[in-house]
Amino acid sequence: QVQLVESGGGLVQAGGSLRLSCAASGSIANINTMGWYRQAPGKQRELVATITSRGSANYADSVNGRFTISRDNAKNTVSLQIFSLKPAGAAVYYCNAKLRRTGWMYETTYWGQGTKVTVSS
Repeated sequence: QVQLVESGGGLVQAGGSLRLSCAASGSIANINTMGWYRQAPGKQRELVATITSRGSANYADSVNGRFTISRDNAKNTVSLQIFSLKPAGAAVYYCNAKLRRTGWMYETTYWGQGTKVTVSS
């Protein structure tokens, strides 16, 4: 069994900063890519940022330069540092991991339950 648990969401003023964290636990052999996605009310879930096990990061154009993704491979965690948060950034943020479970041959994608970020203007 594998679980991804996010933390760090909350209410932030527009222009403020926030740090989201996600920890993966369970019978994990190795984690390939980890990432963050978000879903605003009435909209589809969209990519925010991803990071490979070697630390190569990829960002959505809308957040590039304001968000920073990082991970700790030893702890199976991924974080998202958010700067200059805009009202459009209000959403539920989901952690995502593509990983191989212990004893399994293939990778599977797992999702966290989400953490809500609210932006006040």
